[in-house]
Amino acid sequence: MKFRRLLTSLMAGVMVLSMAGCVNQHPGESSGKADTDRLRIVATSPATVDICDRLNLDLVGVCSSTLSTIPQRYSDATQVGTAMSPDLEILKSLNPDYVLSPNSLQSDLQPKYASIGVNSIFLNLKSVEGMYASIEGLGEKFNRQEEAQALVEEFNAFIEEYKDRNGEKESPKVLVLMGLPGSYIVATESSYVGSLVKLAGGTNVYGDGEGQEFLTANTEDMKTKDPDIILRAAHALPDQVVEMFAEEFETNDIWKHFRAVQEGKVYDLSYEKFGMSAKFNYPEALEELQPMLYGEQ
Repeated sequence: MKFRRLLTSLMAGVMVLSMAGCVNQHPGESSGKADTDRLRIVATSPATVDICDRLNLDLVGVCSSTLSTIPQRYSDATQVGTAMSPDLEILKSLNPDYVLSPNSLQSDLQPKYASIGVNSIFLNLKSVEGMYASIEGLGEKFNRQEEAQALVEEFNAFIEEYKDRNGEKESPKVLVLMGLPGSYIVATESSYVGSLVKLAGGTNVYGDGEGQEFLTANTEDMKTKDPDIILRAAHALPDQVVEMFAEEFETNDIWKHFRAVQEGKVYDLSYEKFGMSAKFNYPEALEELQPMLYGEQ
């Protein structure tokens, strides 16, 4: 069964997590361990802040967010702006040893960080397994191996229990849409939302997108994929995106010809669980997917 093979290979991969390909350091930073007692670290997204919290790392700077809660321990840290657009002037003024950001933003942020001369580390948060691999890398880098190992063992225990849940079920074909106010794109298995669908046993009708997280596709092409289920997620401004999707599916006649629409299998995913980066609430996200993919309550 495809789903059982997927979980078996995933478990094997998690057991041998390493830093390779998980934590990208820039510019020209050595891979040696850092003296964390004197380090000044900034985390620029809610997901990277949460990881630092779990690893018991102090931060001098954190992201600004109206949709996510920053852990209380960082209440005195300087806010450096949003994950997608950190304030470079504030960042530089903090004189950080390292700035931690998700690698989904690396192509945009890396040259900006280099322009102000700060060292950056980009974490692979495009999947749950990528997140835990990054956690191991940070644990090694910042002398938090014990905390990192405890988190990895927690994930291993979850996967061991979860792996048989959908093992004998037919894998549904799923179209995942990622919405922005006024537009939407297709999310592949290479995106975080897509990786959760894959982990839950669904088959993304656009596969892994040849490594691309998101694709631009017209509705005619989507229709040829004949998805069993359509999932709609929000990149930002979730309330506006939900309204946008509702209007799009109501007014664009082509959606009425999708079998998934005709059968009432179109679902909006909660923004808190299905964002752009892997987070520790992935078990709740998988639980939310269960009735959508398999009709279970």
